[in-house]
Amino acid sequence: MLWIEQGLYLRVQELENGPRPLPSKSGFSNEKAYRVLGCFNPSETSDAYYILSNDRDEIWFICNRHLRTVGLYQELHDFRFNLPDILRH
Repeated sequence: MLWIEQGLYLRVQELENGPRPLPSKSGFSNEKAYRVLGCFNPSETSDAYYILSNDRDEIWFICNRHLRTVGLYQELHDFRFNLPDILRH
C-alpha cells in the first residue's frame, strides 16, 4: 500500500481495451469524481491500482491508466460527487 495525499479525487476516463477491470463495467461513471482510499502497486507491473468506492458502494482496485485527476479537497469526506459539465469527458 502506498500513502496517497488526503482528499485526492479522480475521475474515470476509461481506455478502450484498457487493463481490467473496466470501470464502466464495475459500477463507475464518468460523471463523478471518486475519493482515493488507497493505492497498490504490484511489483510485477508499472501500473498502480487506486482503491475507490463505486456507485454501488463496492470497493474496487482500478488501474491508474483509466483515471485522471480532479483535485485535492481536504474538507470533503464523501466517497464521490457529481462533476460539473466542464470536467466530464
